[in-house]
Amino acid sequence: MFTSIVSFSQEAADTTVQDDEPRWLLKSIYGLNGTNSSFVNWNAGGRNNISLLGFISATAVYDNPIFDWDNSLDLALGGLQYLDGSGEGLQKTDDRIEFTSKVGYRLKRRPKLYFTFVTGFRTQFLEGFNFPNDSVRQSKFMAPGYLNLAAGMRYKPNDNFSVFASPAAVKMTFVRDQALANVGAFGVEPAVFDTSGNVITPGRQFRPEFGASVRVIYNKEIAKNIEMKSRLELFSNYLDRPENIDVNAEVLFNFKVNNWFSASANFNLIYDHDILITDSNGNTGPRTQFKSVLGVGVSYTMKNFQEKKKEKKE
Repeated sequence: MFTSIVSFSQEAADTTVQDDEPRWLLKSIYGLNGTNSSFVNWNAGGRNNISLLGFISATAVYDNPIFDWDNSLDLALGGLQYLDGSGEGLQKTDDRIEFTSKVGYRLKRRPKLYFTFVTGFRTQFLEGFNFPNDSVRQSKFMAPGYLNLAAGMRYKPNDNFSVFASPAAVKMTFVRDQALANVGAFGVEPAVFDTSGNVITPGRQFRPEFGASVRVIYNKEIAKNIEMKSRLELFSNYLDRPENIDVNAEVLFNFKVNNWFSASANFNLIYDHDILITDSNGNTGPRTQFKSVLGVGVSYTMKNFQEKKKEKKE
């Protein structure tokens, strides 16, 4: 496995800028993982294959004593191709487009509290299939697509920990594919069919939800050269079964071996009661989704603004 990660940052060149002046903190990380496995007379079995996984993670933060604006963009796309002549198509291993923006105003009497407005968008690049059946499409760009809007309070005692709670949050689900919308995929209202299976009323391609949301961010250097980043998002729909909580949790561990080599472990858990999944026994219902990505490879990091800011305080 080969991984290449490059981190870039920008900061003001003028060292006379005061800490209370507004500034943009910019950072972007680019990565590429690749594997190639081949077998010749291998008794234990195996299939020749090649896989690639690329990602971009970028942040832009505008910060001053009373106002901050935090933006993040995460893109990932990966695939696996078998080379044994089976004729199977390219299979996705990761596919993600995710953007989040948070605008906060600090309360004068409570400097660790911010009145905050959060918006988030999530979808994917390519079509998805349930292999080995590659004839039935399960997803594609904007099917599903999620747009979240929320206003509330954010508690941020330091740069590593924050809690955002909103009693007024909107979750919008888009399914811009009529075939998927007709079967009620991703929680939208399905189509109405007659006894012959013909569509009487097409399925809806949009579903709004109104409820409460909570977002917790916690980052920590748990040991020398071992960094943990975690995120937990919860949402409850006031209008339909509010006891069913949507969960989106992610934990990322970065291990820095030395100046050139690094490793990472990423775990993602999702539960959405509106997403129905068929298991191996043919039973359909809401399921807990889990994904893990492990990588070891070469890395190169340039100094970023946050690290210099921390050294200045020390």
